[in-house]
Amino acid sequence: MARVLLATGDRFGRLGAEAGEEIEWSLEGTGAASLAVDPHDRVTVYVGRHGGGVVRGSDGGRTWQDTSELPERDVFSVAVSPADGALYVGTEPSRLFRSRDGGDSFEELTALQEIPSRPRWSFPPRPWTSHVRWIAPDPHDGERILVGIELGGLMLTEDGGQSFSDHRPGAQPDVHALAWHPSASGRAYEAGGGGAAWSTDGGRTWAPADEGREHRYVWALAVDPEEPERWYVSAAAGPREAHGGGPADAAIYRWEGAGPWRRVAGPLDSMPYALAALAGGVIFAGLADGTLMRSDDRGESWDELGARADRLLALAAIER
Repeated sequence: MARVLLATGDRFGRLGAEAGEEIEWSLEGTGAASLAVDPHDRVTVYVGRHGGGVVRGSDGGRTWQDTSELPERDVFSVAVSPADGALYVGTEPSRLFRSRDGGDSFEELTALQEIPSRPRWSFPPRPWTSHVRWIAPDPHDGERILVGIELGGLMLTEDGGQSFSDHRPGAQPDVHALAWHPSASGRAYEAGGGGAAWSTDGGRTWAPADEGREHRYVWALAVDPEEPERWYVSAAAGPREAHGGGPADAAIYRWEGAGPWRRVAGPLDSMPYALAALAGGVIFAGLADGTLMRSDDRGESWDELGARADRLLALAAIER
């Protein structure tokens, strides 16, 4: 049995991942747009809100408590380190914060502001600013963290945020999603505006992974927890198709071994904004139009869960 948690940009939902179950909503009207589950305590959930900071749910997301107030209220990313339990929060404008007490207090990792490319970071729809789109703490090393700036690059720290290296060679500069493999040390993955990439050396260098995928604009990402050579992305022809409100002609792709990518869903009229994978070949996809899809066979076939949201920006799946 699995439970799915989701954020729509306006509210948070939870439901059992079986057909016919209804979504239990909370945080309505709060700008809930990103979420993270504590891997050490899977009933603890953090939700990042545009304009509302971060809230913590200690009962699986039924009720909520405010965390300590941040100097920036527009939160775009949250993550909990599997290595040491630290909570990380990324904002617009691009700033990075860490809490070691579940959000009761925060410290800023100011070394992010010292990266040489910092003055050139710019998000095209709001070119005067940028944001921390994704934070990926290494599950094997609490000192190593990947940070994706939209639009600015993929940054790496190997000393817990005391220093950051600038955009990593071979990675996509328009970062949309990042992941580490939970058991294969050093294996990392990226979905970006110009394609996909992966790393086998702890995020220091990256190689493109684009063969066989006709769509270049890659958005969501999920990794098979049992097989580091198998991962999934969603993609469309470009940002206009993905986000423009018309037919997206989007697809979900699966990579096996040395590739190439193979389409396992699509064409889809709505862009898959979020993907999540569990053991046993289970995959969940959340689409921009609020559709929830599930596959139990690594994407070979799909079913709609039936429960609908207004839209889906973030998705997490946990075993119950």
